[in-house]
Amino acid sequence: MRLDKLLSLSGFGSRSEVKRLIKKERVEVNGEIVKEPSFQVNPEVDEVTVNGEPVTYEENYYLILNKPAGYITSTKDRELTVMELVSDIPKFERLFPVGRLDKDAEGLLLITSDGELAHRLTHPKWKVPKTYYVVVEGKVREEDIEPLRKGVQLKDFKTKPAEVEILRSGEESSELKITIKEGKYHQVKRMFSAIGHPVKYLKRIRFGNLELGELPVGEYRHLTEEELQKLKKLVKLI
Repeated sequence: MRLDKLLSLSGFGSRSEVKRLIKKERVEVNGEIVKEPSFQVNPEVDEVTVNGEPVTYEENYYLILNKPAGYITSTKDRELTVMELVSDIPKFERLFPVGRLDKDAEGLLLITSDGELAHRLTHPKWKVPKTYYVVVEGKVREEDIEPLRKGVQLKDFKTKPAEVEILRSGEESSELKITIKEGKYHQVKRMFSAIGHPVKYLKRIRFGNLELGELPVGEYRHLTEEELQKLKKLVKLI
């Protein structure tokens, strides 16, 4: 790969801007100053630095963000968007969220620049499971959630059977875990409203093989290579 292309893709500016950096002798490859923009480098082997700082290159980015409440799942909006939480990623404007989480919802949101993977993960054909921790109003009993396990009729469609587990059932509120393989608008909230237990709190804790774990709210991390390979296998990309 050309040196100027590597630097441009890594967030150091346009081709013309990085050429100026190179001409000003601010770029080193394996400890040696390189003055030619066309110099060939291997991002997996060569150590490239700009002003002494190492260059991190990724062809595509794959991030897990623990989305806080109050952020819109969008690349552009008049209000706060999740993209502001990953703005330190090189060329972050190439990134986009996969699927949606409601503004008041929290939890696992996959952010990437890989359009083909994102398309498959959100396409109904692949039935990628999504698991949520929910707090709902009222005391929930096993018989209350049977409609969810069988498929509940909403106004515009009938949901597919969901996996539902009661974690705690109290007089004023109950905690549950639910896994669905669809992604309709406000689906989880609508499902629980349909059985008379409106959602008070919603948090996605798993998406496909990815788990939120102990990632702090508002923080992100890169997927491991093992996580990425499993995710791609899930939707037959490898």
